Amino acid sequence: MEKNSRWLITGLTFVATLGGLLFGYDTAVISGAVSSIDANFIDPLHLSETARGSLSGWTISSALFGCIIGAGVAGWLAKAVGRKGGLIVAAVLFVLSAVGSAYPEIGLGPIGTMGPHALTPFILYRILCGVGVGIASMLSPLYIAEISPSRIRGRLVSFNQLSIVLGMAVVYFVNWTIQAQGDEAWLHTVGWRLMLLSEAIPALLFLILLTLVPDTPRWYVMKGRSRDALAVLSRLVGQAEAQTTVKEIEASLAEHAHGGKTPLFAFGTLVIVAGILLSVFQQFVGINAVLYYAPLMFQNLGASTDSAFWQTLIVGITNVIFTVVAILTVDRLGRKPLLIIGGIVMGIAMITLGFQFKANAVGTGPLIAAMTYIAGFALSWGPVTWVMLSEMFPNAIKNRAMSIAVAAQWIANLFVSWSFKILIGNSTLNALFNHGFPYWVYGAMSFLAAAFVYFYVPETRRRTLEEIQHLWTAGSGRAPQTVKQSATC
Repeated sequence: MEKNSRWLITGLTFVATLGGLLFGYDTAVISGAVSSIDANFIDPLHLSETARGSLSGWTISSALFGCIIGAGVAGWLAKAVGRKGGLIVAAVLFVLSAVGSAYPEIGLGPIGTMGPHALTPFILYRILCGVGVGIASMLSPLYIAEISPSRIRGRLVSFNQLSIVLGMAVVYFVNWTIQAQGDEAWLHTVGWRLMLLSEAIPALLFLILLTLVPDTPRWYVMKGRSRDALAVLSRLVGQAEAQTTVKEIEASLAEHAHGGKTPLFAFGTLVIVAGILLSVFQQFVGINAVLYYAPLMFQNLGASTDSAFWQTLIVGITNVIFTVVAILTVDRLGRKPLLIIGGIVMGIAMITLGFQFKANAVGTGPLIAAMTYIAGFALSWGPVTWVMLSEMFPNAIKNRAMSIAVAAQWIANLFVSWSFKILIGNSTLNALFNHGFPYWVYGAMSFLAAAFVYFYVPETRRRTLEEIQHLWTAGSGRAPQTVKQSATC
């Protein structure tokens, strides 16, 4: 790869991964504001235990409803206005929602005086931000996959996951820094607003940089703009390979097409089902219940508010470190081995954490179990799921299939995040398991996820996106042995 091409690919990847950073930033920023949101919007309503837990869970996870909407429309946006155009829409939504969720009273009443009456606009702004996250969660890895040479595609798409966990780690530090500026009363009045408002800074940077990059070659070909595709590919892989790749893309889009449109199940049902289940299992292992409620988890183990924020920061750092390990190994070991190993590690860690909760363990034991779980996820199901989703679907159905799979992921995320707050706040379950019950459920799901990959998911390492199309034949998920591996885009 020429030096100029390498720098171009690096620059385009960096811009696209800012969408991942905002994805992580937004999904984790709420963790520092949970107690303040309850104090300002939920507690004054004096609800029953179940109703309070349900409303609090919905408020915290409401952005996930927007993520479902965003993922659902992302496929249409990716086709209509391009991968770049869709990401610009997401960036605008990030900016608007950061300001609106920090100050939901804007246009309705004086800041800080509306109490529970500000809950509805707050939820609406969080949903709006979720739409942006849903769009970016699909289009950022898709953009990277479509501009990457196959020999390093897994590594480059994994950088998007690194950006997600960096966003989480950064916001944990931002939240801790803001929280340290005052007491609990200050946090409930001013601090939580600053946490949510801080997202506007990276969102504006993302929006500005997006105006400077091209769209992907595959979108250009899809729109009949093969000349533009050739121009971008020539800068990425050189003139000779660019011409060959454009022809392969054109052929892949024409295959199985009927009346100008390829049926969703033209390549069999397994590719669609596998994509959906990869997405669902990524959430059913419980990762976002741990990340969204990390401070609450450590407080339930007896940690102080300050200590809980520090332990949450340690979890975020662990997430970053092992995502880097995944980046270094995903193109060497392959996607499938990492997913299986990660599922087993997460299962053992979650079962162990559940027993430590039940035994009311205090100290480093629970922290080590949580770090082991995060390490297992960051090494595998965090980055590798996004790699698989961005490359496994044939070009002709990629927009629709990936949109469905990512929407399913956010539905599963919403279910897990909402149900966790109810489970963790249920006095009957806590009397029996001392907050440990949900972690046993996530451990069982981790083992099931590993088994699913072992039996039903093919390896896609070092194949072009067009070659991967041949891994899926109608009614079969078997990979033909005659499909060669390539190092081009």
